[in-house]
Amino acid sequence: MQDLLLAIKSNLIDLETNAWLGEIDELCDELGFFEQLGTTHFAGFIESGNKLLVTFENAQRIRAHNANAEPRGFSYAREEGWSHLALISLEESWFRDRAIYDFFDRMIDDAFFEDFENVIFHGADGGGYAAAAYSVAAPGASVIAIRPQATLDAQVAGWDPRYKAQRMTDFNDRFGYAPEMIDAAKAVFVIFDPLQRLDAAHAALFRKPHVAMLPAPLLGAQPDVALDRFGIHDVIIKLAMQGGLDPRRFSQLLRARRYDQTYARALVTQLINTNHHDLARLLCEYMLQRGQNPFFAQKLRDLSDIPPL
Repeated sequence: MQDLLLAIKSNLIDLETNAWLGEIDELCDELGFFEQLGTTHFAGFIESGNKLLVTFENAQRIRAHNANAEPRGFSYAREEGWSHLALISLEESWFRDRAIYDFFDRMIDDAFFEDFENVIFHGADGGGYAAAAYSVAAPGASVIAIRPQATLDAQVAGWDPRYKAQRMTDFNDRFGYAPEMIDAAKAVFVIFDPLQRLDAAHAALFRKPHVAMLPAPLLGAQPDVALDRFGIHDVIIKLAMQGGLDPRRFSQLLRARRYDQTYARALVTQLINTNHHDLARLLCEYMLQRGQNPFFAQKLRDLSDIPPL
C-alpha cells in the first residue's frame, strides 16, 4: 500500500450535528467506510497509505476546536497520504460501549491493523484514555495520550472526584484499565500538565519502561488545544509516526509556548503566586515589548508596588 494524497473536500463548518455527521458519512463511504456503533458512537475510515492514524474524539470538541471542524486525521490523509480511522463520540463517554468492543474485535479478526506499516492511536482526555485502552488491538502501535485518565473505577481512582456521571460506567470489563492495555504498544507518550494534581496522578499510573512522560506545565485542562495553538501538535504526531518523538524533542518543541499570550498569562500568575515577583516583572515587560496587552500592563502596575529583591 503506497501513500496517496487524497483530495478530500469537506464543508463541515457551522453545521448542525446530524448534518455534520452526514457529511463525514458521505466522505468516508466514498473513501473507506462509515458505521454507527451503538447509539452515541461512530467509526469512519479513510483508506490512503500504509501509515494509519487512529483518533478518538468528541464531536462537540471537533466542531469547536479542530481546523475546518474536521476529525483530526482528515488533514493527514489530505497532506501526508496517511490512512485514518476516526472514532467519534457524541457525548463524553470515554468510549466505553460494547459496540466499540465488538468493532475492535472485528478489526482484530480481520487483521485490519496488520495492513499498515506504522499505526498511531491518539486522543485527549477521555479520548486519551481510549487511545491507550484500545491500542491493545494493534500490537506494535504507538500511542499519544494527552491528559489521559487511567480509569474512572472508584476502586482504583476514588481519589478523583471529577466526572461523576461517567464514574457510573463499568471500567472493569473489556479494554478496561488503560495502563494494562498498553503492554503491546511500541511506544507510549503521555502528555499532561504536572501542575494539575489529579491529571498528574492519572499519568503516574501509566509508568512502564516504554512509556515516555511528557510534562507540559501550565497548559491547564486542555493541553491538546494549547498544543494546537502553539503550532506544534501536528509536528508531535508526525514525529511519533516517524519514530522520532522523545522527551528531548518534545521539550524543544514546547519552547514555542514562550510566544503564546495565554501561556504567558498563566506563567505570570504562577510566578506571582509563588512570590517570584522579579521574574514576573521581566516577563510582563517582555510581553509588552511584543505588543500592548491590558493584562500584562495591569500586572506590571501591581508589581510596581512590591519592592524588588
